[in-house]
Amino acid sequence: MGIYFYPRGGSAHVCRSIARELGANNFEVTLLSGSRPDLGGEASAANFYAGLDVRPVEFAPAGSVPLHGSYEDRPGAPDPVLASLDDEEFERQVEAWTGPMAAAAAAGVDVLYLHHLTPLNEVAVRVLPEVPVVGHVHGTELLMLEQIEAGAPAGWKCAEAWAGRLRRWAAGCTRIVVNERKGLGRAAALLELEEDRFDCVPNGFDPIFSPGVVDRRSHWRRNLVADPRGWRPGDDPGSVSYADEDLAALDGVVLLAVGRFTEVKRLPLLIEAFARAEAKLDERAALVLIGGHPGEWEGEHPCETIARTGARHVFLAGWHGHEELPPFLRAGDLLVHASVREQFGQVLVEAMACGLPVIAVRRGGPATIVDDPQTGWLVEPDDVDALAGAIAASVADAGERRRRGEGAREKAVRMYSWAHIGRELAEIVRIAS
Repeated sequence: MGIYFYPRGGSAHVCRSIARELGANNFEVTLLSGSRPDLGGEASAANFYAGLDVRPVEFAPAGSVPLHGSYEDRPGAPDPVLASLDDEEFERQVEAWTGPMAAAAAAGVDVLYLHHLTPLNEVAVRVLPEVPVVGHVHGTELLMLEQIEAGAPAGWKCAEAWAGRLRRWAAGCTRIVVNERKGLGRAAALLELEEDRFDCVPNGFDPIFSPGVVDRRSHWRRNLVADPRGWRPGDDPGSVSYADEDLAALDGVVLLAVGRFTEVKRLPLLIEAFARAEAKLDERAALVLIGGHPGEWEGEHPCETIARTGARHVFLAGWHGHEELPPFLRAGDLLVHASVREQFGQVLVEAMACGLPVIAVRRGGPATIVDDPQTGWLVEPDDVDALAGAIAASVADAGERRRRGEGAREKAVRMYSWAHIGRELAEIVRIAS
């Protein structure tokens, strides 16, 4: 199994879960992964994939391998958009991974499971040309293809070459896994392949995500007052902290947002919508933002949005590891997810598994995960008034929150159990091999 990126997003969690489930279904799995041990914590593949046979490929400065590219063009980000890399830079990426893949496969390999469409696919063609490949398209590569088709930005000097590579790599896969059925046709059209080449298998949730009781006041005091991790632009974790008297709002309805501080997550819009909703409510409510990798943000930082809008009772809890999230979800009443380009929405499934209803946009993966009015509320993307209305409606009606939360838990268990999904993926891999 190979993943080109170091652990930092949803696809890494999916990769880890699939590796574990294939192991539980009698496969011997060796995982080749990018790694940033210089960042510490979960950015280190050895830490994140502990318990698996993982072969980290360390990016500079800790290692000699050039940092991976990205499907997104984010100003100031250290990882350049792939569509900007010329042939020489592409070859440098391929050469850097050739030795590690050959070493990982030295004992013999029956099938390759490659996450995303990346230079690892090219390495596989050159190093293991006879080995069948199962590709897993997580969706971000499709967003880059769509942007190229719509007209590549000026800096994407090699866009057409990269579009051709992604399509060639996809054509070389024996099977391609996508996460949701509504996106299968889109993937087939963008990759210029017949739909019968694809298998639709949703992502699952780790069993640690389940309903439970926590002492809310103690939880929030510990994470917002005693050991804060929120941060301001240019400052360290803990530069945003709170006093005991600030926590009164958290005795009311607690809305949670989980994720990175990237532009597609629409956090400024969410904060503004919450401020509008709160102004109309009789009930006490709070919004807690969990996430934001230290020092990483795009556009307006949440602290700046709070200052601009005058939003009250919005808390920054900072970055927490995946295994730390269940108590946070149990200390909330619902998840709000304003992201407009979500291909699946792993955190939605995890929140639902904890019994939380979800407010999300009627687009992409969230529109297939959330059923309105059975498991949550769906609103049009980038509609601040609609989002404010959904927040106000959900806060004001505890019975409806409870009903939709129960439906959310039932759907998560029925459709997104990794044990069930693992058996399905194992069959796909067996057929491919």
